[in-house]
Amino acid sequence: MISLIRQLVLTGVLLVVSIQALVAQGLPRTRPEEVGMSAHRLERLTDVLQGYVDEGELAGAVALVARHGKVVYLNGVGFSDREAGTAMAENSIFRIASQTKAPISVGVLMLQEEGRLLISDPVGKYLPEFMQTTVAEPDGNGGYKVVDAVRPITIRDLLTHTAGISYGGGPARDRWEAAGVTGWYFAGWDEPVGATVTRLAALPFDAQPGTQFVYGYNTDILGALIERISGMPLDVFMRERILEPLEMNDTHFYLPREKAPRLAAVYSAADTGIVRAPDAGQETDFDFLGAPVGQGAYVNGPRASFSGGAGFLSTASDYSRFLQMMLNGGELDGARILTRKTVELMTADHLGGIPFTFGAGQGFGLGFFVVTDPAATGLPSSVGEYGWFGAYHSAYWVDPTENLVVVYLTQLMPAGNIDDQGKMRTLVYQAILD
Repeated sequence: MISLIRQLVLTGVLLVVSIQALVAQGLPRTRPEEVGMSAHRLERLTDVLQGYVDEGELAGAVALVARHGKVVYLNGVGFSDREAGTAMAENSIFRIASQTKAPISVGVLMLQEEGRLLISDPVGKYLPEFMQTTVAEPDGNGGYKVVDAVRPITIRDLLTHTAGISYGGGPARDRWEAAGVTGWYFAGWDEPVGATVTRLAALPFDAQPGTQFVYGYNTDILGALIERISGMPLDVFMRERILEPLEMNDTHFYLPREKAPRLAAVYSAADTGIVRAPDAGQETDFDFLGAPVGQGAYVNGPRASFSGGAGFLSTASDYSRFLQMMLNGGELDGARILTRKTVELMTADHLGGIPFTFGAGQGFGLGFFVVTDPAATGLPSSVGEYGWFGAYHSAYWVDPTENLVVVYLTQLMPAGNIDDQGKMRTLVYQAILD
């Protein structure tokens, strides 16, 4: 009898542990009506996304909507692998590319909170090769001249993409190509990102520091900076300081091989609909910001380069936990990553008079776009909303006014003229009832 009781107790304990483990995989769920949203209206999102699948514009997607810290919508439509007939699952894993930039930026601000840097510091204080950089200035005759930067690049310049550093497609593109440094994709590289960053520091940049918004290798440099200051490889720092505390167990720079069946396949928009991108090592097109269009070396690659700008793979549930931490003022489920004041600093517009070239009515903070004029965006939004995108056509945003977190994951590169992200935004906001 005692043995039976012990067995029942043990079974109960294991059941509780299993339930807790399941809960830890994502934010808690609730009925939309409990947080001022409509289940019926959210179903319009399913219908529209399924329409893109039916029309052959998307293979599949996962969308997540959370309000007041609770998930009210999490759904996969279509296929993670169309050719194999594998249905898209809620826990499918995606290459999130530039969505990596936000967690890396958080890592930098964590170091500032620890007194190990100031974002006003010159990058060269920690990476000496950046103390004196150069800029390629067009000469008006189709060429360029190389001049010294008027001041050192700061950490804040990198966080705001105002350092003048592109992905190698500027006036001195010939030098960047000759050096073998172009494009955002590092998964297939067998060179540590720190070595890449050292090489690119010697190349002419596109603009003087602090004068233009130039999207490029800024966050990869920040990754090398984190390694230098922390004394830890970037993957270890991110895992120990952010991913594990937030229980983001499906977020990796390179995918554990046992998780490979959950990795969604990459597709490309074409005149006849979408086509499957080539397998890793067979990439043929280099027309997307200088990077190969393909499945990528995220499973069987060299696993040597940890790209702070575009390296992560993740799930909608995992990434929502990161965003909810930000919305909560830097804390989630007892894990304090940042303080509220640092979150406020990160999500304020830092561009000042520098034009933001990626969208009307927006500025840029320390790792995120920031909405400054909702009317100018032409879509529902709120002042102070922040978010970003990924090269594989993923997107996310956080709306503090509406206490809203949204994650949208697809694998479509290039995406062509598909208008799914705009419709996604509209369909989320039309479901808010209060």
